[in-house]
Amino acid sequence: MEEEDQQKVADLIKELVIRLLSQNPNSESHPPTPNSPQFQSSLRYAFRLISSRLTPSVSPDAAAIAESTKRRLATQDVIKVPRAIRLMVRKLCELGWLFRKVKGYISESMDGFPSEDVGTVGQAFCAALQDELSDYYKLLAVLEAQSMNPIPLVSETASSGNYLSLRRLSVWFAEPMVKMRLMAVLVDKCRVLRGGAMAGAIHLHAQHGDPLVHEFMGRLLRRVCSPLFEMVRSWVLEGELEDVFAEFFVVGQPVKAESLWREGYLLHAGMLPSFISQSLAQRILRTGKSINFLRVCCEDRGWADAATEAAAAAGTSTRRWGLGYGETDALESLVDGAAKRVDKHLLDVIYNQYKFKEHCLAIKRYLLLGQGDFVQYLMDIVGPELSEPANTISSFQLAGLLETAVRASNAQYDDRDILDRLKVKMMPHGIGDRGWDVFSLEYDARVPLDTVFTESVMAKYLRIFNFLWKLRRVEHALIGAWKTMKPNCITSRSFMKLQHAVKLQLLSTLRRCQVLWDEMNHFVSNLQYYIMFEVLEVSWSNFLNEMEVAKDLDDLLAAHEKYLHSIVEKSLLGERSQTLYSSLFALFDLILKFRSHADRLSEGINELQARTLESSVPSRNKSKTKKRLNDTSEPGSWVSEGRKALTQRAGEFLRNMGQDLDALSKEYSSLLEDFISKLPMQQHVDLKFLLFRLDFTEFYSQLRPST
Repeated sequence: MEEEDQQKVADLIKELVIRLLSQNPNSESHPPTPNSPQFQSSLRYAFRLISSRLTPSVSPDAAAIAESTKRRLATQDVIKVPRAIRLMVRKLCELGWLFRKVKGYISESMDGFPSEDVGTVGQAFCAALQDELSDYYKLLAVLEAQSMNPIPLVSETASSGNYLSLRRLSVWFAEPMVKMRLMAVLVDKCRVLRGGAMAGAIHLHAQHGDPLVHEFMGRLLRRVCSPLFEMVRSWVLEGELEDVFAEFFVVGQPVKAESLWREGYLLHAGMLPSFISQSLAQRILRTGKSINFLRVCCEDRGWADAATEAAAAAGTSTRRWGLGYGETDALESLVDGAAKRVDKHLLDVIYNQYKFKEHCLAIKRYLLLGQGDFVQYLMDIVGPELSEPANTISSFQLAGLLETAVRASNAQYDDRDILDRLKVKMMPHGIGDRGWDVFSLEYDARVPLDTVFTESVMAKYLRIFNFLWKLRRVEHALIGAWKTMKPNCITSRSFMKLQHAVKLQLLSTLRRCQVLWDEMNHFVSNLQYYIMFEVLEVSWSNFLNEMEVAKDLDDLLAAHEKYLHSIVEKSLLGERSQTLYSSLFALFDLILKFRSHADRLSEGINELQARTLESSVPSRNKSKTKKRLNDTSEPGSWVSEGRKALTQRAGEFLRNMGQDLDALSKEYSSLLEDFISKLPMQQHVDLKFLLFRLDFTEFYSQLRPST
């Protein structure tokens, strides 16, 4: 077969040479002139046959022979032609080389289809190039017909008849040359590109001032971009990602339902064509993502009506091929209309069907301890249980206590679905941890709400809960201490029977304890006020305002993230406040330590009061009272050893308690001054309110050395 092809080429070249020399056998003495019909016919024949490779059976070797013959025709002395004519012939022959280059790209690409390297956009590009080559074939057919007309002599009228000369041939091929060169450039540029990247590269060549080039590129791009715009239409109106060959600038990846919104669909910057702006691409991404979120996570079909309304409002049908290149305004209108309607429907579903606001309020009331009666009752009933070692506590028992606290407070009137989501969570614990250290509450946010309340978000809520729970525990401890050491406890008549020295020492110890309690209570109550009102309530109010103006799910997520970030930062839980946070928890631990000292003091006073009372009761009741005291007192205590040691042991006990309270007071003052001194260095403006409330008399400021 190869020999047959070569023979065909040889015969054609032989015929070409014969036609060139048939005018005069003695070509060296009488060569044909460039304007002769023989030269024109031979050149046109060579142009069609050799350069264009219209004969399918021409092999690569034969094509090389043909090109060599073409060069000889234009450069050697077979035909004596002027240099200008020779350059014109060489320029005309370039068109055939460009044609073969474009044709080769089309054949190579279409032979590889379907494949990811070509794709639908590449296929459309090849089809558009093939249409342009078809027009080129038609032009050659017209020129073939005109070449049959004889060239008029000089004496004849030059305008009579349709004939073909070398200059007319140059004029005929001027426009095809521009197009063929442009197609060859595009072929080189797009050889390694596909999808949106290919469309963007072709679009860059459309930015041209030549009307011919601009019109040609527009026609080409409308064909090339049709698959891409169909992907946009399908994604925006149906949420379908019809991208078999990975050509679209929206990329989907398999994720869990709770991660669908954030990670399920992303923009592929490399496939984003330059005629689609980044902002428009983001709106396209969000619109299709909203439809998929409604379909997958919310199990809702109401988005279809919203998409149909958007298409009707934009004047674009929902059928295929409703958009095209150059219709930027129509694309913007369609995307904006679809985004507006789909996003509104999505927020309506989130707010009304899934009660997003109610769940946010429930988290605020239970995890952020906004439901006061519930929190107080819960702390009262779980306090004894949480005082035990963490490894001995049953989470089932705590869950029962949680349910008891719900039924005993106004929380019982909440929606049952909300209450069922509230659960007890025991954090990992180590040796020596108490129940207070590992107890927490969690809220079960299910699909689709877990798109907002992700694992990382709930981890932040857990940190906030642990902080607020510790603050409430400290407040609860101070209240308990006050109940055991309230001032009227020393007005009992039994204290009138104490020795004067012991009485003075007791009053002094009680006063020091009460003064220290007042200082701690001042700090805790003002910190509690700051957290509850300046942090939680203000942040909640701002969140509600931003929730009202949110236009899409991204706005809602951003508003919630801002709300949570505000609480974390203002509550000293952020990374920039770690030093202050450590100082604060050191104060909390010291206050809890004070509670144990206050309880010891109260127990000692109660025993002293009971022993003093025993000495004043009638003799017939002394034996019963003594037996009761001995049963309730620990062996070796200063009460159980009799009245003789009462004064001595009481004085020693009160002296030791006074020293412990003085040490606590000194340590507390040091920690508090350190905490207050660090507040002005924080960047949060709201902390100035806390500083003002803690040091409104500038007492602590005056204690600090001036710098």
